[in-house]
Order: sequence, then structure tokens, then C-alpha cells
Amino acid sequence: MSEEALMKRTDYLSWDQYFMGIALLSAQRSKDPGTQVGACIVSPENKILSMGYNGMPIGCSDDEMPWAREGDPLDTKYLYVCHAEFNAILNSGAKTLQGATLYVTLFPCNECTKAIIQCGIKKVVYMEDKYPDSDAVIAAKRMMNMTGVVYQRYNEPHRDITLHL
Repeated sequence: MSEEALMKRTDYLSWDQYFMGIALLSAQRSKDPGTQVGACIVSPENKILSMGYNGMPIGCSDDEMPWAREGDPLDTKYLYVCHAEFNAILNSGAKTLQGATLYVTLFPCNECTKAIIQCGIKKVVYMEDKYPDSDAVIAAKRMMNMTGVVYQRYNEPHRDITLHL
């Protein structure tokens, strides 16, 4: 047996790459034509607790609900869509999220941040901060700073992950 065969691989995914990859894969379930967001919640022991993506509430037909970004508020998606972080928290069922880390493809809004804080998530790793000057993100960061929720930008090198099915 070669010496190389006796050593472990060194090109495996880091935990951050793995969990952000799951968040990115979850985002692909979103039917939103403009913004697809995915989230993955992980325990301090690196066990996946829950996942979610942005979409309409259960029972609200994706074909009948509005997806517009502009116009009368009742005719846009904003009053209806559940965000990925919120869905991941709700999807966790009875599992405790105390001390967990949330991997999310877009920085959380103020409403999702309230839920993040209330359920005990202690760290947020985000891929993109598209709206840093918006009131929703400024308020979210203010609340995270006050409560000790750590947030950090995902900065692992991009890897193309090939799925072999």
C-alpha cells in the first residue's frame, strides 16, 4: 500500500463550507423569482438541527400568492413570504437551539433577528449583506450587538461542489 493511501485526505470541506453549502442548496428550493435564501442551523457539536428557505406559508399556494417586489403592498411578496431563517427556526420543532450557529445566505432582517435571539442562537454566519444601510439590517445588527449574538461574513474560498447521484 502506498504511503499516500495510509493518510487521510486533506482537501475535504471545512465545517463552514459544508454548512454554507447546505444553506445554498436549501436556497434552491425557493420559488421566489427575485431572491432565493437558504439557512442551516447547527448545534455546538456540528450537528444539523434544522434547515429552511424563503417561501410562502404552508397552505398558501405559490401559484396564487404575489411575487412582485413593487406596487401596492398587498400585491407584493413582502407581507406574505416567510424568510429562510424564520422557517429554519420553525422547522426545528422541539429541538433546542441554545448556543446554535445559523448559516444563512443573506444577512438576517430585524424580524428574523428577534426570533434568532429569542431561540438562543449565538452565532450567525452569512454569505451576503446586500442591504447593510437598510433600517432592517441596522436594527438587526444593533440587537445582535446588544445580546452578544456574533455575526461574521462567510469567507471560505469558493468551492464547486459536485454532487454524485
